[in-house]
Amino acid sequence: MSVPGTEQNPLRVAIVGAGPSGFYAAEALFKSGQVVRVDMIERLPAPFGLVRYGVAPDHPKLKEAIPVYDRIARGSGFCFVGNVTVGRDVSVEELRAAYHAVVFTCGAESDRRLGIPGEDLAGSYTATEFVGWYNGHPDYRDREFDLDQEAAVIIGQGNVAADVCRILAKTVDELKHTDITEYALEALSRSRVREIHVIGRRGPAQAKFTAKELRELGELEDADPVVDPAELELNPESLAEFEDRRGAGAKKNLEILRGFAARPPAGRSRRTYLRFLLSPVEIQGESHVQRVVFERNRLSGAPFEQSARGTGERVELDAGLVFRSIGYKGVPIPGLPFDPRQGIFPTLDSRIVDPDGRAIPGLYAAGWIKRGPTGIIGTNKPDSVATVASILADLPSLDSAPKPGVEALTGLLTTRGARVVCYEDWLAIDQEEVSRGAPKEKPREKFTTVVEMLGVLGSPRC
Repeated sequence: MSVPGTEQNPLRVAIVGAGPSGFYAAEALFKSGQVVRVDMIERLPAPFGLVRYGVAPDHPKLKEAIPVYDRIARGSGFCFVGNVTVGRDVSVEELRAAYHAVVFTCGAESDRRLGIPGEDLAGSYTATEFVGWYNGHPDYRDREFDLDQEAAVIIGQGNVAADVCRILAKTVDELKHTDITEYALEALSRSRVREIHVIGRRGPAQAKFTAKELRELGELEDADPVVDPAELELNPESLAEFEDRRGAGAKKNLEILRGFAARPPAGRSRRTYLRFLLSPVEIQGESHVQRVVFERNRLSGAPFEQSARGTGERVELDAGLVFRSIGYKGVPIPGLPFDPRQGIFPTLDSRIVDPDGRAIPGLYAAGWIKRGPTGIIGTNKPDSVATVASILADLPSLDSAPKPGVEALTGLLTTRGARVVCYEDWLAIDQEEVSRGAPKEKPREKFTTVVEMLGVLGSPRC
């Protein structure tokens, strides 16, 4: 039998997850020179993953990748298999039997915990659920957030923390023509939050904001940025980081922060505080968050290897609202190895490995489920290309028998009662969302439950 990748024996690949990594993997496969058939399996009826449900509604430029993904999805050899959950509707072993290779690009869907007392008090939330809520993710549609509090603390200093801060601080007029969900806009219009503290355990040179995200915190219509100049004093190791090209982004951030520190208050109704060298040690309150206790830190270590060390000094901050934004982790799928500490599928050169470190034939990973939650949307492209390179290198050793692909899954899914959403179905949902948004001068009004999305569709069309 010929090696997969010919007209007689097309390379059949299942990609599990319809976010950026999945689409970049599909693109690399189609550009490989092999004859390829790609079936992309997604647990929601809607594709595009993080771009649809993770990008802030006031950042439409970051969603400009969607037309690229759409062109891939409309190409020959591609099939979208939406509203299907691997591990529930179809097993990993069934996928292995139907495909030459299975690539998992299912991202990091869960949050890392702080591991401190009071973390689960009412009023303490993860950034993931807040972002999912205002972006209309079906998993978070029914979350409720206590926005009657005057002070909020965001723990973490990456771009997601900046997104949470910005959405809390913006006026309704700044958001009403974005694709933010209507229920979130209504709740935010009643918000009493006036102080937002964005807190990091290390110094300003180690904050993970991009300069663009940080600068935006100084461009809000009704919120003044506040930075204590004393917290911008750097130790010699941080200054040394600026002399290296790797420190260019941090240097820009420091310039922006110094600008904030020098800016007199403009009398706006809200304030966003950027604070450094504080680690949370306890969230206090009887039945609801009332304050957060921090330990003041100092930095220790060589440039680019500095860690936060506690000094023993405690700092208390009264607040009724806490958002934890300290990173993400993946969730396990039955039938696959999982590293619970890192929250990833263990891999070697993109090949999923068993507990003994041996590659499992035909199983691969790309994106955050492979490397952890690092980088921006575009970072996933070279990562997915590397995964596809491993698949192509393995072609001679893969099972050479022809594989049925989605045709084998159709019968299984029908008998199990799954309502598969194909790409034509998604286009119908998409069109309806755009139509719903038009009267409000919004790019779209999203459906926020699976039931609503399926309600747009009639009988299966593909």
